[in-house]
Amino acid sequence: MTQTATETIRSGQGAGSPVVAAPDAELAQVVAFLGELCEEIDTSLEPTTVNPHLNMLLHLLRAHLEGRLVSASSMVAASGVPYATAMRKLGDIQAAGLVEQRPRTRTGKSFSLHPSAALLDRFSQIAGRVARIARSNFAREETPEDYFFGGSYQPGRAMIPPPQVHPAPLKLAGGLRILVHGDPTFMVMDTLKRQFEQIVGTNIAQRAFSIDRLRQEALRNAERKKSRYDLIAVDLPWIGEFAARGVIAPLTEVMDVARLDPGDFHTAGWRATHWDGVPYGVPSQTTPELMFYRKDLFAREGLEPPETTDQVIEAARRFHAPRAGRYGVAWNAARGTALGHTFMMTCAAFGQPIVDLPPVAGGFDADRLADGPWRPRLDTPRARAAAEYLMQLLAYSPPDILSMSWYERVRPYAAGRVTMAYGYTLLAPYFELDATCPAFGNTGYLPHPHGPEGAPIAPVGGYALCVPANLAEERVPEAVEALVTFTSPEAQKLYAQNGSRTAPRYSVGADPEVRRLSPIFELVDQMSWRDELQFWPRPPLPRISDIITLCGTELHDMLRGLAAPEEALARLQARAEEILETPLH
Repeated sequence: MTQTATETIRSGQGAGSPVVAAPDAELAQVVAFLGELCEEIDTSLEPTTVNPHLNMLLHLLRAHLEGRLVSASSMVAASGVPYATAMRKLGDIQAAGLVEQRPRTRTGKSFSLHPSAALLDRFSQIAGRVARIARSNFAREETPEDYFFGGSYQPGRAMIPPPQVHPAPLKLAGGLRILVHGDPTFMVMDTLKRQFEQIVGTNIAQRAFSIDRLRQEALRNAERKKSRYDLIAVDLPWIGEFAARGVIAPLTEVMDVARLDPGDFHTAGWRATHWDGVPYGVPSQTTPELMFYRKDLFAREGLEPPETTDQVIEAARRFHAPRAGRYGVAWNAARGTALGHTFMMTCAAFGQPIVDLPPVAGGFDADRLADGPWRPRLDTPRARAAAEYLMQLLAYSPPDILSMSWYERVRPYAAGRVTMAYGYTLLAPYFELDATCPAFGNTGYLPHPHGPEGAPIAPVGGYALCVPANLAEERVPEAVEALVTFTSPEAQKLYAQNGSRTAPRYSVGADPEVRRLSPIFELVDQMSWRDELQFWPRPPLPRISDIITLCGTELHDMLRGLAAPEEALARLQARAEEILETPLH
């Protein structure tokens, strides 16, 4: 693995294929830790109850990591329970798809047992979470990369006061359960967990996933009779799919929407939470993707900030010096979800959406997507210009650009190896909070540089907090109270003071204490007032996730030189038409 599970959760990267070979050291450490912990508990406490499922799975994983074969009899011996019980438990985990059976002889009567891809995948995810839990509970000092787990809150006088404790604690059996994306803003919420537990009066369990795994878990949760989560974070492009599938509840059915003060949210961020005119979530983050650039280096070269795509290429050419370890520009070019988002937003910078949305003043109308049907616009002159622009960027990018996504594009920028980088504002703490970074204090922020027929645009990213449609009825009122609390101006200000660089509300961006933290807050407010903040570049169509994956696959082949732009776009158009004509299952 090129990245630990913890880093994957933080970066928001897609999961890719299940890991079935060369498990990483962190997985081995967690398996060993859990094994020793279980043994310590089982032998030190009386009375105690052995967990045969876990004992057998840990035995299986340990043997797999050490290259040893496992038989059914050795699994039974490791279970810690009588033979008959152990065989039943072994049958349970085999039926769950966690164990694979391989014949050792031609007759098939003798076989070995191995962890399935699903088991390895799940334990790879668990490894990162166990490591994070251990650090948060036992670590004595923080490291720079864990900036969002710390940061003391210093209360002060401001327009927005600190959050107030609820007059009555939330009455939720088992506490409040939240499913989120593993990005810095939600990790800030995790850092403030104890403070918010005091505010709402109940325990909070927050589970974080990478972007693709978050969507999968939300869809799995919707298939359950009762939701495991009281609130779930939904990427804005998923709103249409989740509303159409009945994954999330319309806010109008569970609360008085006026309580949220909708007019305080950035217009594009609030509109992006709607489907067919109905709000389905509350913006928890409004984080536009911008162009980061080194103001000091541009000034030294006498260059103007890159407001157009031609200026980006010219500046990238000027600063690109591979032999010196310096590169012109970094961006999301990893295969799949990451590159798919890049292409959609680049098409927008060249003046068109990826489907035939009707034009309106300031852009395109994405408020009535439920009307459909829509035809893709992925093989047009402007889409071709966008694809060719990405090919140009490739020539002035770091050598590992085709595996860069989300955080990877900002790390070399923060370290001074890249002069420009496309990035969401939530990534800015990587250099805004580290005075040792060359980019610290030297970064300028711009809307996406535009093509000849485009205009300045800041594509809206971020997440909305939503109430699952299958949440038990008795939990809904309390979940709504938590939703109001976590998205309030008071809470949003607290997130900003602890490292977040997303503020979905005008009132938060205007707060004097918040504005002193970063220029981003005032700039994003200004972009919203200028109508540059838009959500149509990533329209929340019900099949948008399939389109994103398709774009990220076909365009990656193009960037690798396996297909010419016109060939890749023609194939992309044809397959996208099939996808949009296929109804949701």
